[in-house]
Amino acid sequence: MKKATLTVSFDSEKLDALTYHMSKKDTNLQTELEDTVQKLYEKHVPQTTREYIDDKLSREAAAKPKPQRPVRPAATGGSDNRLA
Repeated sequence: MKKATLTVSFDSEKLDALTYHMSKKDTNLQTELEDTVQKLYEKHVPQTTREYIDDKLSREAAAKPKPQRPVRPAATGGSDNRLA
């Protein structure tokens, strides 16, 4: 899934205070913002549209080719490393 970046303007002193107090509660601002945007999405986007998007994303994920391990060349026969 391709991610978009949101830019929000907020007073820097308030942001410092917010991140300071959130860290005391083991809370992360990025996580809180993502949760809030998800709730807004669920509130404003109709259920049928969300289902369509979820289906589309799952089909795209299934269609992505999985990375394959590189094929190693076969060992060449010329020298025998066994002790005589």
